Amino acid sequence: MHIVKTYVHEVSALKGELIPIVCPYCGVGCRAYVKVRGNQLNLEYATDIENIPNEKGKLCPKGNTILDHLSDPERLKKPLKAVEEGKFKEISWNKAVKEVAERLKEIAKDDPNQLMFLGSARTFNEPNYLLQKLARMLGTNNVDHCARLCHASTITGLVSTFGAGAMTNTYKDIEQANCIIIWGHNYAETHPVGFKYVLKAKERGAKIIVVDPRLTRTAWFADIHLQHYPGTDIALANGLMHVIIKKGLYDKKFVMERTTGFNELVKVVEKYTPQYVEKITGVPAMLIEEAAITFATAGKGVITWAMGLTQSVHGHDNVRAVATLLAICGYIGREGCGASPMRGQNNVQGACDMGVLPDVFPGYQKITDLEKLEFFKKFWKVDYLSDEPGLTVIEASYAISKGKIKGYYVMGENPVISDANSNHVIKALRKLEFMVVQDIFLTETAQFADIILPAAAMLENEGSLTNTERRVQWSFAVKKPPGDAKPDWWIISEIGRTIGLGSFNYLKVEDILREINQCTPQYGGITPERLKEKLAGIHWPCPNENHPGTKILYRERFLTQDEKAHLAAVEHKPPAELPNDEYPFILTTHRYVGQYHTLTMSGKSPSLAKRWSEPLAEIHPEDAAKLGIKNKDLVKLVTRRGEYICKALVTRRVKKGVIAVPWHWGANVLTNDTLDPISKIPDTKACACNIFKIGGEINEESTLH
Repeated sequence: MHIVKTYVHEVSALKGELIPIVCPYCGVGCRAYVKVRGNQLNLEYATDIENIPNEKGKLCPKGNTILDHLSDPERLKKPLKAVEEGKFKEISWNKAVKEVAERLKEIAKDDPNQLMFLGSARTFNEPNYLLQKLARMLGTNNVDHCARLCHASTITGLVSTFGAGAMTNTYKDIEQANCIIIWGHNYAETHPVGFKYVLKAKERGAKIIVVDPRLTRTAWFADIHLQHYPGTDIALANGLMHVIIKKGLYDKKFVMERTTGFNELVKVVEKYTPQYVEKITGVPAMLIEEAAITFATAGKGVITWAMGLTQSVHGHDNVRAVATLLAICGYIGREGCGASPMRGQNNVQGACDMGVLPDVFPGYQKITDLEKLEFFKKFWKVDYLSDEPGLTVIEASYAISKGKIKGYYVMGENPVISDANSNHVIKALRKLEFMVVQDIFLTETAQFADIILPAAAMLENEGSLTNTERRVQWSFAVKKPPGDAKPDWWIISEIGRTIGLGSFNYLKVEDILREINQCTPQYGGITPERLKEKLAGIHWPCPNENHPGTKILYRERFLTQDEKAHLAAVEHKPPAELPNDEYPFILTTHRYVGQYHTLTMSGKSPSLAKRWSEPLAEIHPEDAAKLGIKNKDLVKLVTRRGEYICKALVTRRVKKGVIAVPWHWGANVLTNDTLDPISKIPDTKACACNIFKIGGEINEESTLH
């Protein structure tokens, strides 16, 4: 084992043991060890576990700092009650649980749909399962989580095309592909360990095609870079399919036997010639044709995507178009092939699987299905469950503004920073009658809470997590939580029990997973005993304890009603906002490799803060010259929703007419919360903006991005 770093902590009773954990950052699902020596914790690479996502145990810059935030002095240690906005006093757990239970019960008695629950992709499956169960047993389906802001369109798009909203293959299939399209996904920075599978494929001779408005670190490795304008993904996908169909390069047998809708697709993509698509996307026609031929003739192909594709007012159709491109090439249900959406947080897939969504029970069982509704009523021993789809997280903010939501329970999320049009979120939170925040730090969102419940960090308790390739793994506790902080599952269980919900009497986290085994078909055989023994994890679907877990979906049939893939014939439509004289640029957002989401954890790491210290707004040199903006200048970004000040980075990484800024530090004050009508995901990646120079400089060493 390779020792990465040493930390001093109050440790658990596991002294001297090598404790297996899962990284609490992105959705790759990397394994590591923590060894307890005296009062020290040593982070070590898991070099001896075969078939884990991070081969040879290597970790990314964030992964190497996963213990940093645990001992931060600003950790929440006691339950808090607001004295006024942003000011709190300590209270006991008994008082905190009692007040939360009474207020939730009181609001639910008047109208359950006046409550909203926000789950967390940064904690285990078990507490997420309990949170949606609590919401539904109180009578509402107003429950959601951060997938609404990242991969809601992946779920709806893939369900409508293939029948299930998850990655169809594994990382190994990426490595075995002959051509990989990386669409709206800076793979090398957002999932650096997973990107090694892409590099292995490239070393074998695979062709890499990158679709991105920015010349990212990922694009450096591309054989073909399709640098399109934000919001033109459907036009580009249709252009690729036009070439493939016109040249007869599609998989005729697969299309005929395993798909429907091909004739309609042919009609729609007919007009999307490379020349026509060039006018919409800005991508040269020659490159569109080259990319289409390269992908269709590869024999084995994968498309991987993330926020650049999904965070769109047309996100649902974007995903359908890309899935259709895969299907007409026959790149589904085979080794070295597949649809590979990459999750941003460590348990986005698991939170979705657990039903932390407003329209499904655990296992994506529709709340409108009367048979499923009756099953869960009997299973949870409750007389009533609502069959009315609930609100999403963005919709909830508007419902609060209108007085329709009075109580809000937020577990491990930070919508003040993560939600589009976050100024509106702040205004909404101030109107709430009652708000509970359950977290490990006093986040920007927690400042508006009435009650704050101090949670154990992921590495301070245990449970199961599901990575982006449907791999379920068990992560163990390495130390005690600070002060009186408690595991998420314990907190929710106590609240449910205090409300008087009889089925919340859990003694340990394993009891909750066993309950999940009984009501979630995909997880039927993924028991705590098996996960603790099989450290490399088990892929779902795994219907029983004798099943090994399914790594590749759709080998024989799709999960649609007719068991075929439903090809999508969709037309290009522009983003919700287009540039004009007042807002002449297109704004898009992105992430840094060394920072994570709203900085709740990564912002506590001195080494990450030193290397990735601030946001820089990327602007093309020709645009900068016209505006008199130089590298290091302080600039103000303005949209219809807000203003944001940061420093400029003059670079050819972006297309002319595009401004790109990382969102970790609060740039969502700018972004558009207009929703895709199907997936309800906001149009975060393309909105009209302007940029103004306001002077000021930064030191040379700060210009590192």
